[in-house]
Amino acid sequence: MIKKITERLKYWGQLLLLPVYWLSFLVPRNKRIWLFGSTFGRRFADNPRYLYLYIDQHRERLGIRPIWISHDEKIVKMLNDNGCEAYMYHSLKGILFALIGKVYLFDNYSKDINFWLSGGAVKINLWHGIPLKKIQHDNVFDRFRHPKNDWERFKNFPRNISDEKPHHYVLTTSVNLKKIFASAFQTKNVLVAGYPRNEVLVSDRVKNLYSTEEKRDRKKITYFLKKDMTASGEETKRKMVFYMPTFRQSETLFFENFDKKDFQRFLNDNNILFCIKLHPKSKLNSEFKNIQSENIMVIDKDADPYVFLKLADVLITDYSSIYFDYLLLDRPMIFFDYDLKEYLSDSRKMYFDYDKFTPGRKAESYVELKKALSDALYKKDAYADERKKIRNKVFSQGRQKSSLKLIKMILENIGGL
Repeated sequence: MIKKITERLKYWGQLLLLPVYWLSFLVPRNKRIWLFGSTFGRRFADNPRYLYLYIDQHRERLGIRPIWISHDEKIVKMLNDNGCEAYMYHSLKGILFALIGKVYLFDNYSKDINFWLSGGAVKINLWHGIPLKKIQHDNVFDRFRHPKNDWERFKNFPRNISDEKPHHYVLTTSVNLKKIFASAFQTKNVLVAGYPRNEVLVSDRVKNLYSTEEKRDRKKITYFLKKDMTASGEETKRKMVFYMPTFRQSETLFFENFDKKDFQRFLNDNNILFCIKLHPKSKLNSEFKNIQSENIMVIDKDADPYVFLKLADVLITDYSSIYFDYLLLDRPMIFFDYDLKEYLSDSRKMYFDYDKFTPGRKAESYVELKKALSDALYKKDAYADERKKIRNKVFSQGRQKSSLKLIKMILENIGGL
């Protein structure tokens, strides 16, 4: 009860910061200072991470000063220890740079950095995925954007200020997706460039930095993937399968017909490491950790998936946008859609026909999943042409220098440095 009261007071108390927001419009801003944040300040991840790293590694040539703003002291320390510039959002320097930085780059909302100090900044939402499922204003199940009555409108008021305050630009990856993003984000200002996070999939232009947890999990995976010698002296390649489900209420149905012992035998017999990376909002972290074994590994759910995606021989997902990025690697994928009916009825509707826009084998049960996985690893790839077709639709800029292209677009829109 005390926790709920505290949260309510904090939620409504943020309205006291409205004068601070209005005053922040009066502060002169420096076009060379670009601020970055991710996932409400909790993570070092996604498009902001990789654009930040690219700019940091080319800061002298670009003439831009990238600064990461975080709510997590471990992230700030990790970046500072590696020679990057980062501050806590409530520190003196974090507040100062949030007030004077001209460009805000984030993947959810400007409060990933500091909404209340963002007046006068150019806000660019890099977002966190190409949508198969409807998002933001297009999602009819979203009660914040589609309240059913006056009470819901009233109680959503504080959030609608800090979350829904329009950003100036939103990023997508293809002209084919511009209408979708314009509708979802209620804006005409849609930038088309590749996603910075995909540069680590298609090139070595960005030198990545890893958290302690990411280093630990990468070490486990790479150790497993070392080639073994069979009894006859032949090399046998071990494989990593990456399971990344999207967040939804019906994700609990995963365990209804899952057989841990049988799956462990299957993985062991086929030299497979089954890596599970849950959505940061998932409430099933402990349930999935209970099925960990020699061949089943749960990756830290706040880790950045692009640290591991390139290691995967096969991707298993359901309705997550991660599969669009995996198309750039042109490897097999499986869609484990055991709750498709439930998902469409009470979670999300989709922009595209699900069967036509998911270029991979579908599996509705545990038995079908095993069969699909075996076929993906050992049989001729039957979905290469379908993957190419979808890839060309959603990545008109996919294999180009996406970070540099995006930086040039931003500079054009702020009038240069």
